[in-house]
Amino acid sequence: MTALRGFAVAALATFAVGLAVAQQTPSPAKPPAALSSALPVPPPPAITGKAWILVDAASGNVLAGENYDTQLEPASITKVMTSYVIAAELAGGKIKETDQVMMSENAWRQGGAGTDGSYSGFEVNKTAPLEQMEKGMVVQSGNDAAIALAEHVAGSTDAFAQLMNMYAQRIGMKNSHFVNPHGLPAEGHVSTARDLAMLGRALIHDFPTAYSYNKIKEFTVGPITQPNRNLLLWRDSTVDGIKTGHTAAAGYCLMASAKRGDQRLISVVMGSTSEAQRASDSLALLNWGFRFYETHKLYDVGKQIAQQKVWKGQENEVQLGVAEPMLVTIPRGKYDQLKPMMDVPKSLVAPIKKGQAIGTVKVMLDGKVVAQRPLVAINAIEQAGFFKRLWHELLMWWYAD
Repeated sequence: MTALRGFAVAALATFAVGLAVAQQTPSPAKPPAALSSALPVPPPPAITGKAWILVDAASGNVLAGENYDTQLEPASITKVMTSYVIAAELAGGKIKETDQVMMSENAWRQGGAGTDGSYSGFEVNKTAPLEQMEKGMVVQSGNDAAIALAEHVAGSTDAFAQLMNMYAQRIGMKNSHFVNPHGLPAEGHVSTARDLAMLGRALIHDFPTAYSYNKIKEFTVGPITQPNRNLLLWRDSTVDGIKTGHTAAAGYCLMASAKRGDQRLISVVMGSTSEAQRASDSLALLNWGFRFYETHKLYDVGKQIAQQKVWKGQENEVQLGVAEPMLVTIPRGKYDQLKPMMDVPKSLVAPIKKGQAIGTVKVMLDGKVVAQRPLVAINAIEQAGFFKRLWHELLMWWYAD
């Protein structure tokens, strides 16, 4: 028994050393030397409007904002939600880009040229490919196209609104409720600046092709060519979306996004006083964010950032990494102050599948979590043979004791 205990203690000591090494906190890449001195972040520019927000697209963190959880009418920014539903239904195989979408008399009467709102110009009682109809909605902000698409996807605008609300809940838009696909005033049709920024982030991440329509500067239907109402597309080459909106009740709204290098920011301004004001305020907000915040890629997909000891496996360690690139947006000059932390189970037992979630890696700044991702197994670990499993069972019992 004494010999057995001595042998087990020696084996456990070796195992414990491996465990200690495996649980060390992963370290991000070292920052450039130029970032060593942090600058204080001044207040954001004064924004005209009822609510506004600036969000980091990589993490979803709010960089600045006011009244961004206040429910307001979103006007035609609603059509971003319509785009998301269409893209999701396309991805699910329920509709196709080549589908012929009918411009029904209802869509034409409710949102066509005879109304006060924006329209696409597709002819009544005639069809157009779904992709073309969607561009008419996105670029020209066509209310008629939005209605026609909703009818094609769900049979009616009421049924489509139910889809909008289901997808909104899936995205995490807790303070939004949609009644129609176009954003014309309707009782109970509301959203918030935070929810809309979340929607823009989801469209960019989940459906980049659908998002790309938002940077098209003009679109032609028949003899009519109409420009995109997002003035920032002409003012800043890094801006590639997203959507404008305006009604008398909602005021002038703009959801904008720009990407400079690896950094993408999303701004939402609601209830502004004019088309020019919403554009100038949005660009000022984006410029402020890019000037005083920076994005760093901490960990890349498929790269080992830690390893963890495994019991009863053909291999004794599993490599851990992230399933998606881990980026963080922080005030300039604060990279040195980032504190990575790793939370993993104390004991792992084979088999382990490739891609299996093992734990979490977090990055802290000033006591707050600024980035977080699941840790996953980069390599699979198959179960060991009978005798190794039996031996590890003894070691696990001894170690637990």
